[in-house]
Amino acid sequence: MRVLLVDDHPVFREGMRAVLGALAGVELVGEATDGTSAVRLTAELSPDVVIMDLHLPGMNGIEATREITAAQPEVAVLALTMLEGEASVAAAVRAGARGYLLKGAGREAIAAALAALSDGAAYFGPGVALEGLTAATSRPAVGHPAFPHLTERELDVLTLMAGGLSNPAIAARLHLSDKTVRNYVSSVLTKIGAPDRSRAIVMAREQGLT
Repeated sequence: MRVLLVDDHPVFREGMRAVLGALAGVELVGEATDGTSAVRLTAELSPDVVIMDLHLPGMNGIEATREITAAQPEVAVLALTMLEGEASVAAAVRAGARGYLLKGAGREAIAAALAALSDGAAYFGPGVALEGLTAATSRPAVGHPAFPHLTERELDVLTLMAGGLSNPAIAARLHLSDKTVRNYVSSVLTKIGAPDRSRAIVMAREQGLT
């Protein structure tokens, strides 16, 4: 698993180097100290996961996450931050982050988060998931009234899921890689609050998506 670390505090980056270096199968491929560098290095290095601080100089972590996930949806972003308020969690989810941990999380939690994101799943630390999902799904309606927080591509994926297509079939239809589709499916489940694919399909069909 190739990881890019984004944080402007040298001491914290040093600690994360040690944590990541102790995890089997994890390679730290680069470090960035601001949002602009994070976007540039993600494009250059194509990591599997970006560990993103939200409070950064210049372009903040939310904007960097939004640019990264829009340009490279196959890259998973894990927010690792001191910000624990509902607004911060919701903003990260809306920007495309698929994981959220508070700084101070132990090595086990970081390892679990990386493993989940690598498998195409979402991961939220204790006390984070409910706040983030509640806030992220309470936005005013834009786009599809039942799923206003989904991007156009995420809505495409959900519609094809509701039509009974498998991930490989969706990938072929949308000309995407299987991994990218898995990431989209995970993001859709997170944003609409569905515990699994079957429930997401039911929710979509109830709203006429087929």
